[in-house]
Amino acid sequence: MVIYRFNNGDTLERRGDAIVACFAEKRSVLSTAPLNGGRRDDLKWIFNHGGETSGEMKAPTYEGHVAAIASELGLEPEYSSGISTAALVENVSIKSLAFEDTTVTAAVTGGIDVNGGRVGEEARWHERQGNISFVAGTINILLFIDANLTEGAMVRSLVTCTEAKTAAIQELLVPSCYSSGLATGSGTDGTIIVTNPRSKVRLSEAGKHFKLGELIGKTVMAAVKEALFLETGLCPERQMDIISRMCRFGVTEESVKARLSANGARFEDLAKTFECIRRDRQLVIKTSCYAHILDQLSWGLIKEDDALRAATVLLALMGMDTTELCKCNTDAHKSMVNAYLNGVLYLMLK
Repeated sequence: MVIYRFNNGDTLERRGDAIVACFAEKRSVLSTAPLNGGRRDDLKWIFNHGGETSGEMKAPTYEGHVAAIASELGLEPEYSSGISTAALVENVSIKSLAFEDTTVTAAVTGGIDVNGGRVGEEARWHERQGNISFVAGTINILLFIDANLTEGAMVRSLVTCTEAKTAAIQELLVPSCYSSGLATGSGTDGTIIVTNPRSKVRLSEAGKHFKLGELIGKTVMAAVKEALFLETGLCPERQMDIISRMCRFGVTEESVKARLSANGARFEDLAKTFECIRRDRQLVIKTSCYAHILDQLSWGLIKEDDALRAATVLLALMGMDTTELCKCNTDAHKSMVNAYLNGVLYLMLK
């Protein structure tokens, strides 16, 4: 089933659990795909295969696994390049923008709730002779640029595309699943860039100062946000929650329950109060400021004494107990998190 037609004759098709781009003529491709990745000019198809949650491999290597998927889709593996995801392809977001004679189209599927990460964190996977374990949660981007790009511009478009993805995630304040940092992507994201070498439009720049970079940024950001919403409901309203803002620091519903139990109270008796507190918009806004102080402290942008003073003011504005911070003389970051958790209990129990 064709779900999108490009002006140059290419099509996007839905084939079972995959979205397949069928090229009408020669295209230039740059991708992070395990199958025929890197720079290629001989491909006939690219695809994004969804719903991969079982972890079962169709071949000993991931490249072989994707090649087997290509065959199942009716494609010739040697002329195909593909990426895979746990996200459902029916939740794809397709966004397109044009400026004068240049058109950019992004087709994105995504999920980041269980695999979001921040670049530079301690990694948990290592490739040994091609064997890799995979976790559900991926943002896959198929980016189509109907113009003839230089080699340098193709690589730059991949950089701009990645920046746009990260900007979209940052604007949603998505937490990393592996540290207290904000996510910059998932650990298994994939991107395929497709350009048209037969186009009369020849472009050599794809950075932020050029219109092509703007088109890439706007289409990718919009498509990433919509895809995440379609897949998991991630959106600004879902993030309007004190636990969403503080979970990466260890302030979770489970930690609140444990702290209540240690104080001889039952969470069930206070569940309605907790729901009101966690969704209170003014409390969420002040909590977001509190979280940003923790971030700046971690990044070395502010000193511990400054962070503690500002945090004390914010706790007081939120009606929370400030005792924990007033007596702090050790780890400011740990004390700030503990004080906030105690403050939530204080609001629930007062």
